[in-house]
Amino acid sequence: MASESEPPSGGPIRVADVAPRLEVLRERIAAAGRDPDDLTIMAVTKAFGPDAAEAALALGLNTLGENYVQEMVAKLTQVRVPEGVRPEWHFIGRLQRNKVRLLVGLVDVIETLDRPSLAREIARRMPSQRVFVQVNISEEPQKGGCAVGDTATLVNEARDLGLNVEGLMGVAAAGDLDRARSQFRTLRRLADELELRERSMGMTADLEAALAEGSTIIRVGSALFGPRAPRRRD
Repeated sequence: MASESEPPSGGPIRVADVAPRLEVLRERIAAAGRDPDDLTIMAVTKAFGPDAAEAALALGLNTLGENYVQEMVAKLTQVRVPEGVRPEWHFIGRLQRNKVRLLVGLVDVIETLDRPSLAREIARRMPSQRVFVQVNISEEPQKGGCAVGDTATLVNEARDLGLNVEGLMGVAAAGDLDRARSQFRTLRRLADELELRERSMGMTADLEAALAEGSTIIRVGSALFGPRAPRRRD
């Protein structure tokens, strides 16, 4: 298995290639009845090199998402940030407790808080850290997230620990947009009940369903940067 810190190599990511894809993405958002300027488009640079992050920043996409801790740590030392730009890095992958220490001082938001033990570790090493609670809205065992019925308890525990809980994050089941929309509706309901403004939901394949249900953050990678190369294996 390849190391997390070694994303697969691929062709260079150029601003000239990303710009028209971003325009298509904005058109999709508008066609879904939403104003692209009223939500956050997160550029997910997982498995792409630092040039993807640099292209996103050059186009005004200042919210960047990473799925792997060591890849994120390496990338932050390589990305050339334009003068006057302040990127906001979100960690959106499954997080092990023993890797929290690697994110100290680097990550702005952890979107994948899914259990009390992880909340305690984050609070111990990163007091007042901004977090989202991830909810397993698809109820698929292979996906991260707390159970829907446990969401309120985890949010309250995280708040009691001093964490800054800003929203909820969810990943819908693939391949069925009606089912995905129902799952996103569940996340929106939970966020409303817990008075949380941010709803990080929707990716390249299902963003219309998420937007219809009130997503405030969509997480897109291939829609901006093209297909990802497979991760290298030994």
